[in-house]
Amino acid sequence: MEEFIHGLQHLVWGPGMLVFFLGTGIRFTLRSRFFQIRKIHIWMRMTIGALLNRKDVRRTDKEHSISQFQSFCTALAATLGTGNITGVATALIFGGPGAIFWMWVSAFFGMMTNYAENYLGIRYRYKDQKGQWIGGAMVYMERGLNSRLLAVLFAVCCLVASLGMGNMVQGNSMAKGLETAFGIPPFLTGTLCMILLALVVTGGVKRVAALTEKLVPLMAGIYFLGALAVLAVNWRAVPQAVEMIFTQAFQMKAGLGGAAGYTVKQAVRMGVARGIFSNEAGLGSSVMAHVQSDVKEPEIQGMWGMLEVFIDTMVGCTVTALVILTSGVYQPELYLEQMGRGIETVDGTTLTGQAFASVIPWGEQFLAAATALFAFATIAGWSYFGEQTAAYLGKEKGASVYRYVYILITLPGCILAPSLIWELSDAFNGMMALPNLVALFFLGKQVKFWKEE
Repeated sequence: MEEFIHGLQHLVWGPGMLVFFLGTGIRFTLRSRFFQIRKIHIWMRMTIGALLNRKDVRRTDKEHSISQFQSFCTALAATLGTGNITGVATALIFGGPGAIFWMWVSAFFGMMTNYAENYLGIRYRYKDQKGQWIGGAMVYMERGLNSRLLAVLFAVCCLVASLGMGNMVQGNSMAKGLETAFGIPPFLTGTLCMILLALVVTGGVKRVAALTEKLVPLMAGIYFLGALAVLAVNWRAVPQAVEMIFTQAFQMKAGLGGAAGYTVKQAVRMGVARGIFSNEAGLGSSVMAHVQSDVKEPEIQGMWGMLEVFIDTMVGCTVTALVILTSGVYQPELYLEQMGRGIETVDGTTLTGQAFASVIPWGEQFLAAATALFAFATIAGWSYFGEQTAAYLGKEKGASVYRYVYILITLPGCILAPSLIWELSDAFNGMMALPNLVALFFLGKQVKFWKEE
């Protein structure tokens, strides 16, 4: 079983799927004539600009909807997490600094993939008898493609991924970090997390949105302030770090003086895979948060999707990468030697913690606290994604059962999350993408782009 799951994970996140991801983003980029660059003044004005100037973007009076900002924060809560901390460090360890460049490439094209997903999500959503919005990738698969099979496949994969990647893996990262940094027993972390999660999840999308709109700006602000403190001390090393990212992205023979080095293949694979893992563009998961928005034009919610990817990867992952590369703790020669000899090398969380600790007193404790906030926000965001797919598969009863299961597995997830669970949930996380990318391929012509009047 372990061999099968390990093989499934490698197949799902193999070169073919990564090319499919990039190809989808390239298609919408070309169709929009590079909208993410050419119309940056528009999508920034419609998102961040509107947030600063219009109250209706932050709040809504509609009973069964949430505001544009709340839907954005709920989606961002599920993506901002261990991918921005552990995922970036892992890309650097196994792919070298050049992997960060390919992470940027993945995000650049992924912005338009996320635009397309959310456009279709708003276009095909509908209201049930209670007046609540029903939407998500499975809805545009069923109503747009007339394929119940693809919709069910997506929903099942999302359900499994939410329990594993969205809950247990995040909870375990949080518990391990707090135990190492503060000596807090995982049982205590799991119990407290389970109680807090129950208070949030049982309140529906309104309560989840109310939490994320406060927690996302708070946790992002705390993390970025700490990261900027490290970069301020090591500012002289920033230009060299940026140069390494660009040069090693295309360096066919990495390494100096005949030493072993990273290949372009390693950089591309790790950069694209970790980029997708971080921002989830193409998976279709965040659509379920965006469709609850009170927005009328699908183009506007598409632009919020673009901003989600931009902040997650272009900003969040870049900051983490620069912190690691400028801190002096990054040792590529050692990692390559250890991998070549089959020795387990340093993990991503430890490496990032060392980078913060090189400047900030109690830096590892700071990172553990930041990771805990990121992880809990991800757990809360994914609870809603999983609940929506459970409701799609089993109506209200299915959603109710799922809600209690999701709450209860938080405790064992914090105490132990075997690598088998991580790989299985990672595989299902990627398998969600297959039906979603197929739907985007066939429904792509329906996606329209904002035009200024």
